[in-house]
Amino acid sequence: EVEAVIGHELGHLKHRDVQVMMIVSLLPALFYYIGYSIMVSSMYTRGRREEGSGIALLGMGLIAFSMFLTYVCVSFLSRVREYYADRHSATIVENGAQKLSLGLAKIVHTTKNMRKARREMQHLNAFKALFIADPDRAEAESITLSSMASSSDQRLVQEILSQKLTFIDRINEIFSTHPHVVKRIKALQELS
Repeated sequence: EVEAVIGHELGHLKHRDVQVMMIVSLLPALFYYIGYSIMVSSMYTRGRREEGSGIALLGMGLIAFSMFLTYVCVSFLSRVREYYADRHSATIVENGAQKLSLGLAKIVHTTKNMRKARREMQHLNAFKALFIADPDRAEAESITLSSMASSSDQRLVQEILSQKLTFIDRINEIFSTHPHVVKRIKALQELS
């Protein structure tokens, strides 16, 4: 399992995910400054004050919409990169898909327990794109796993695979940097 997780991280390095995501993550800041420039320039427009207010309002709306849209796009790209790293691990590690599935199941289960115990981990939110599983969703993703502490490892994976994604799970995934663990493990099962 450790080999598979390391293989996943090596996949990120091979595909230059850090560089790609850093460049793409600059887009929200770019749109912010464009919108801010429109808003500031509207304060100095000639003409009636109402026209300037309308342009300022438009600028603020553009800032909000573009930041939201780019956040969703950056999150989508991050999820795609996670699938690439999973696939890389499955191909370079012997029996990698099964090992990574098991590793992910254990990580999600353990992260859920850590998250419950330490709510002060909020300061780590800026770094959650660097984790192998999304700590914010770990609790929800492993609700049914808490009773399985003594079960076999494969049973843990099977329990995750039996979960049905709800509408809320699908909406939450849009704003997440990682695919839902059920989707990831299903994708890994298809590779094995």
